[in-house]
Amino acid sequence: MKSRPRFQGCSLLVIPLGLLQALAHEPTRGTHEASLDPREHDVLASARSLRAVAATPIRDAETCRLTLRLIDAETQQSMPGLVRVKQADGRVVQLAGLVNRGTKLRDNHPAKDWFALIEATAIPVPRGPLTIEAIAGIETELTQVMIELTGKHTAQAELPIKSFSRARRNGWFSGNTHLHLSGLTRAQADEYLRTLPRGDALDLVFVSYLERAQADRDYISNGYTLADLQKLGGPGVLFGNGQEHRHNFDGFGEGYGHVMFLNLRQLVQPVSIGAGITGKGPDWPPLRRGIAQARGDGATIIWCHNTFGHEDAPNWLASLLHAHNIFDGGAHGSYEDTFYRYLNLGQKVPFSTGTDWFIYDFSRVYARVEKELTVQNWLTALAEGRTFISNGPLLELQVGTNGLGDTLRLVQPASLTVSGRGVGRSDFKQLELVHNGKVAHTVNSRAVGGHFEAVLDFKLTVDEPGWVALRVPGGSLGSSGAVVVPPTTPVRGSGDGKNEMGEALFAHTSPIYLELGRKRIFRKDAAHALVSDLESALKVIPTKAKFDTDAQREEVLRIYRDGIETLQRRLRE
Repeated sequence: MKSRPRFQGCSLLVIPLGLLQALAHEPTRGTHEASLDPREHDVLASARSLRAVAATPIRDAETCRLTLRLIDAETQQSMPGLVRVKQADGRVVQLAGLVNRGTKLRDNHPAKDWFALIEATAIPVPRGPLTIEAIAGIETELTQVMIELTGKHTAQAELPIKSFSRARRNGWFSGNTHLHLSGLTRAQADEYLRTLPRGDALDLVFVSYLERAQADRDYISNGYTLADLQKLGGPGVLFGNGQEHRHNFDGFGEGYGHVMFLNLRQLVQPVSIGAGITGKGPDWPPLRRGIAQARGDGATIIWCHNTFGHEDAPNWLASLLHAHNIFDGGAHGSYEDTFYRYLNLGQKVPFSTGTDWFIYDFSRVYARVEKELTVQNWLTALAEGRTFISNGPLLELQVGTNGLGDTLRLVQPASLTVSGRGVGRSDFKQLELVHNGKVAHTVNSRAVGGHFEAVLDFKLTVDEPGWVALRVPGGSLGSSGAVVVPPTTPVRGSGDGKNEMGEALFAHTSPIYLELGRKRIFRKDAAHALVSDLESALKVIPTKAKFDTDAQREEVLRIYRDGIETLQRRLRE
């Protein structure tokens, strides 16, 4: 039996797919706000604490005060996580006193059924038989216990959480590189940040500043200074700061694009560019100006939202970006469009991800840190490509003794030993070894206890430069539940294999690079396709952009002409 939504008697607003795509940068915020039950707005407006928002009154005579505690099955120590409690008829119990995992998400979001349990807490629940489920991030099995509370006034339940992966022990730490909050009070936002990342077992969270005329008055996350974020950090979670530097045409239409500056010392001005976002001014300067300033400030530069925006290509060709986000609230482009076209030109492109508005999924990027875990050390590992992205499966990949982000230099063609592994709570079906953008080998997953595993051992014949990476099939669903990317390479999937947040599973490593005879890969077809994209931008931008001077127009368009010249020069070589 399906569980009932938290608020009853409210019609769900269906957002057409075309509108979702038009919203571009803010589909997560726009969709969740549009379909958020008005009563949740009202409760948030009057509640001091998020712990009161999810409360559905139960008559005292019908309740039992249940103390819940999660423990690590191996160490027997208390640990944070998420819990879901169901009655015998399948109805989900709303747990007053805990923060709802689905706070500010659309009313029918599966996260609404889960609650963050950070420490042992006594909560009122209905008397009678209950099923209690618990998880902690994406590295544990689901624990399920049955408890009979008929006639009881108080009770206790201790749930052991079994981990099938302990990535931290091997230096892998997970981060959300893209997060904004709106529609909360400062106290509520503090509680959100202190609670949900810990319940999700995230190690780092970057809270970023952005501007939009009028709307940004509601962007509560804009009020956090670096010092504020550092104070929020506690056991298990570090916070970093960031800025989203962006340009759109016509409000939410595709413009120059959006780029993230992480661990920035001071804001880059203007924060947003053009009348589409700011309501005034020319469509100038280009993002490249801000990127140069942020790089000079020591920031890590991440392109946002898959392929959304014109300026990603020329800035990758100029080696000005450190990493590329996919599935962070964007609905444009597949792995092929977002990553493979650059990798097949010999570019080194680290994979990254986040969630944009609120934490609607388990999306995270793992980076292997070889030193003490700090924000800067983690970002250094990200920029060096020692990463994989996931909202469920965890991946491992080696070529010989070389790991993610490494470059293997060959003097002649060779047969290489490739080893990979995937493990996850939900069935990810397969592992796929990707060589120069094509699937070279697959292995099926199998159930192992309460999780799934797949092991890959393969001899790869290499007779040209290139790269290899590991992924699982499928991909992310949008916040509306629709597949967000066209079903091109890689296969996006139909939603088979979802996580507890209702999102289709995705996971992909950054590449291991293969040089042969001191040469990197350079695919002419990829170069010609990118030249066409840059030429298209040169045609589109003058029809939409408004400039105050010819010099402004020339500065913007020169970026694309330089990119074309770079590719044409390489094509002639």
